[in-house]
Amino acid sequence: MSTEVNSQKTAVRNTGAETYYNYIGGEWVPSVTGETYPSLNPAHTDEVLGYFQKSNEIDVQKAIESAKRAFPEWKNTSPISRGDILFKLIFLIQQEKEELAEIITKEVGKTIEAARKEVDATVQALKHFSGEANRISGETVPAIDPKTFACTIQEPLGVVAVVTPFNFPLGIAIYKIAPSMLAGNTIIYKAASDTSLIAVKVVELFEKAGMPAGVLNMITGPGSVVGEELGTNPEIKAVSFTGSSDVGIHLGKLVTAHGGKMQAEMGGKNATVILEDANLEEAVQSVVISGFYNNGQSCTGTSRVIVPRSISRKVIELLVEKAKQVKVGNGVREGYDNGAVANKHQLNTYLHYVNSAIEEGAVLEYGGKQLTDGDLANGYFVAPTVFSKVTKDFTIAQEEIFGPVVAVMEVDSYEEAIELANDTDFGLSSAIFTNDLQKAFDFVRKIETGVTHVNIPSNHYENQLPFGGKKTSSIGPREQGSTALDFWLDTKTVYIKP
Repeated sequence: MSTEVNSQKTAVRNTGAETYYNYIGGEWVPSVTGETYPSLNPAHTDEVLGYFQKSNEIDVQKAIESAKRAFPEWKNTSPISRGDILFKLIFLIQQEKEELAEIITKEVGKTIEAARKEVDATVQALKHFSGEANRISGETVPAIDPKTFACTIQEPLGVVAVVTPFNFPLGIAIYKIAPSMLAGNTIIYKAASDTSLIAVKVVELFEKAGMPAGVLNMITGPGSVVGEELGTNPEIKAVSFTGSSDVGIHLGKLVTAHGGKMQAEMGGKNATVILEDANLEEAVQSVVISGFYNNGQSCTGTSRVIVPRSISRKVIELLVEKAKQVKVGNGVREGYDNGAVANKHQLNTYLHYVNSAIEEGAVLEYGGKQLTDGDLANGYFVAPTVFSKVTKDFTIAQEEIFGPVVAVMEVDSYEEAIELANDTDFGLSSAIFTNDLQKAFDFVRKIETGVTHVNIPSNHYENQLPFGGKKTSSIGPREQGSTALDFWLDTKTVYIKP
């Protein structure tokens, strides 16, 4: 990137790290505040990855005005032409896979292998979204008067906002931006501050793919300021958010108060039930994949393992054995299973819940500490953690940790396992491991989650299927799959009499 400062350049040099700007109306511009904040590498916290604009509500308003100006022309652009941008984006992302994976690893802390998988999943999602350009359609319905022609058409909403989290910064950004722009909306994009660099890269890729000026605008800065303006500004017709339930519910109240639409994918307290007839080796390995890998920083990851008392000790022993085998280190190097957690807040949250569990009487079977030996001393590294003797009243059985902490909970029957799995305010994902087909189907019917799995890890997903939860895990229509465009379109009913 150039070190020059002008509207066509992304960055300038600043004390060894580059300073990046907001993207408004097709130009890279500084915030009116004149303030910046650093993005740090969580695996090596003295490494500044870049400085980003600490924007305020005036910056957001400028972005909204840019999006408003671009909307009429974009609305009248053929969906097929909009889809062409996504086709081009697929090849650009494939070409820059390694660079994208490295940025994700350095900003989020996850391993380079996990980052590459995120890039691959993003490409897979784009293949699905790009095909949706041909499917924006209404319906024809017979009218009472046979001389009247009655139909519906689908129209874009206008200026919308997408607010994305740190854990899958490339994938979730694309999952929201792609269907939104395909539907004909113009967008304000706000990423988590920890992943501002990948947000800049996302915008650069859309720009290369031919996105017209003003259709996609990006603002960096504190959620308490930028997010509040996005939530309260009546020019924003819809907000799609992924993050914590507390923030999502608060933002939803702001958006709906002025008649806007809200879509939110939020927290989870996901249970995996393992029955006596299951293949315990496969079941426990699936818990490792969904609960420990990526440091448990997945909204669909397993955090509660519910097992009959008769096999609980065997399950615990297997979990501890596999937890000890998880290799933790700087994610930019090959061969590790886990890198650092995303930031200091995530580290402190992990330590808080570990201490809470111990104080409440849970048995720490393994882990429960920050890792600081050798190269780990300068980063936010933690040990995969297993607790036993956890009951439903424990804090770690009810609150989302978003860390590699698994609580083993014992039950006396399958019926009690279902009841316990549903005993939470969340309802995102779940899994059961059993060879009993009747119980598997019964679980699918009775579990109160938006996504469920049988003999598959709870964090498994595929882009061609809808994604979302129940209870406080989701607000609004599902993302992805056949429902991907639903949130971003408005239905107009038409009656025509020649």
